[in-house]
Amino acid sequence: MLDTMHPRDLVMIGAVFGLATVLWAGWAQEAPPRAWVWRAVLGLLSVAGLALAAWSATLAVRHWGSGTAIEPGSRAFTVYLVVFWVEVLVAGVAGVLLARTGHSDLLAPLVLLVVGVHFVALAGVFGQPVLHLAAGLLSGVAVLAALLPSSTAAHSFWCGVLGAPVFLGLGLWSAVRGAGVLAGA
Repeated sequence: MLDTMHPRDLVMIGAVFGLATVLWAGWAQEAPPRAWVWRAVLGLLSVAGLALAAWSATLAVRHWGSGTAIEPGSRAFTVYLVVFWVEVLVAGVAGVLLARTGHSDLLAPLVLLVVGVHFVALAGVFGQPVLHLAAGLLSGVAVLAALLPSSTAAHSFWCGVLGAPVFLGLGLWSAVRGAGVLAGA
């Protein structure tokens, strides 16, 4: 599931997924269930995500000269940029449509679904099968979060409380593996 040809990419996956953990755990605090334990869980996820992002980013910077699958100017880099901007455009347009039709409560599941689906393309760009796993898990979380009742908690809560651990787990796995390879180089 982890291709170690470009260990810096694995470490950067850890950094990006750590930041994603913080962002989704934060969005989940929009309207969680009333019990304080949920805010504590989301806080712990945020702290763990921040720690992962800081450690991974520091390690990536120290090994910035090592190879990457998306060298600037390469076809892979161009595909990466196109996928990113298509994702932003789709999420933005769909978000506006949701708001105009009175379904803005489904924005978080929609954004998480777009994020999940975009990992399908990025798995090929980076040559990292773990991104296919992220795509499947996060897309599944998005659909589940949209279907869970908003009377208990906001859909954004379900996206965050279920999606943040996916980002954290896959990011930690990638970063630890990448760090191990970089340490042996």
